[in-house]
Amino acid sequence: MGNKGNSLAKKMAIAMLLGLTAGTAFLLLRERLIASGNEAGWNWINNLLFQDITQSDAENAIGIFYLLGQLFINALQVIIVPMVFTSITLAICHITEPAKLGRISSRTLGIFLLTSITALIFAGGVGTLVASSGAFGKVAVIDIPLASQTFGSNPLMILLQAVPTNMTEAFSSNGQVLAVVVLAIAVGLGINALHGRITVFKTLLQEINEIITVCLSYVIHHFGPVAIFILLTRTFAIYGIDHLLPALAYVLTAVAALLVFLGLGYALFLRLLGGIDPLPFVRKIAKVALFGFSTSSSAATLPLNRKVCVEELGVSEEVTSFVLPLGMTVNMDGTAIMQVIATIFVASGAGYPITWSQVILIGILALITSVGTPAAPGAGAVILFTILTGMGYTNDAAILAYSLILAINRPIEMLVTSLNVVGDAATCVLVAKAEKTLDLERYKSKD
Repeated sequence: MGNKGNSLAKKMAIAMLLGLTAGTAFLLLRERLIASGNEAGWNWINNLLFQDITQSDAENAIGIFYLLGQLFINALQVIIVPMVFTSITLAICHITEPAKLGRISSRTLGIFLLTSITALIFAGGVGTLVASSGAFGKVAVIDIPLASQTFGSNPLMILLQAVPTNMTEAFSSNGQVLAVVVLAIAVGLGINALHGRITVFKTLLQEINEIITVCLSYVIHHFGPVAIFILLTRTFAIYGIDHLLPALAYVLTAVAALLVFLGLGYALFLRLLGGIDPLPFVRKIAKVALFGFSTSSSAATLPLNRKVCVEELGVSEEVTSFVLPLGMTVNMDGTAIMQVIATIFVASGAGYPITWSQVILIGILALITSVGTPAAPGAGAVILFTILTGMGYTNDAAILAYSLILAINRPIEMLVTSLNVVGDAATCVLVAKAEKTLDLERYKSKD
């Protein structure tokens, strides 16, 4: 299994390099064609390769890269709800000791909370430092229409949405994964309470889970590297330089903060909380981070993350099946970092004063809203509007700055996803170590 994992990691790394190269080449070609007055030439290339065919003005577009990339994402997302439901339900069924279930739950949520608070403090410090230096300044916003009409809502709505009024409605949308988690926990506890009398339904859940695992393994191994090339090429090709320059300070700050926390944060947690050498984790989790970066979806990355945790990091099935789906819905360290820095950027650019009390409030709102962020591409930037509304950052300059973030945030969202999924895996390892179920030989192996 280890050799297969290394082979897949190499293929993904090669695909990433090729995708970055091709994407940069297309970006430069776009700028050259537009600068020379040949915008029609770029539009032809864009309609053929990159255009989102779901847009109202794309009736005649082909969008080859968009089609192939979206088909891959859809193939992964179609089983997210059944995977989350079956894996959490079965994980609880396998933990027959109530005390053990309580320990795993409390340790998981405790680590999630600790890493999130640490991430928020770090982001608040970085964002405030950059803002106070004047780097954000008055943002030279460009007139970009909002991608959609986005309205803030009370963050406590997350609590209401966690308990659905209709079970079939919760299962019908990937946007209600938190409700599916709650239902899975309830069903798992119910099966445990009946002391072995539920056998047919439990067997059905196991068989569905096995089918999902086989199908996803095939999709990831055979199509994952190609999809990474397609997704990265398209991402870099569709964003012109004019969209990236006005908020360069925000982009550099967010990317630097995310990379530092990704590279050092979880390694320190593994060393300090678990007494574990972080180097094997960093080496093996790299392909999960890369896959998350390419897909920009924690949900789409869940199958590979689960596979790596069990087969390469030595985490037990029961811990992995409980921690990862739960982390996908409530552990959003990367999202929280991005939202804090983005909010400070908007406030600074729109002329609002930034004080430590406001930064603390921004952090609290980011912690609450990040828990309810759907595990899908672009969701974090949309949820950001809730924080801006809650803080009262709603003047015209703030709305324009927010629209700019919507336009340029895709590369940052990709890195955010990497941070989120690596955090879930690190929590898996820490919980397994605390439960004394971590296979240290497999964890340390270089195969």
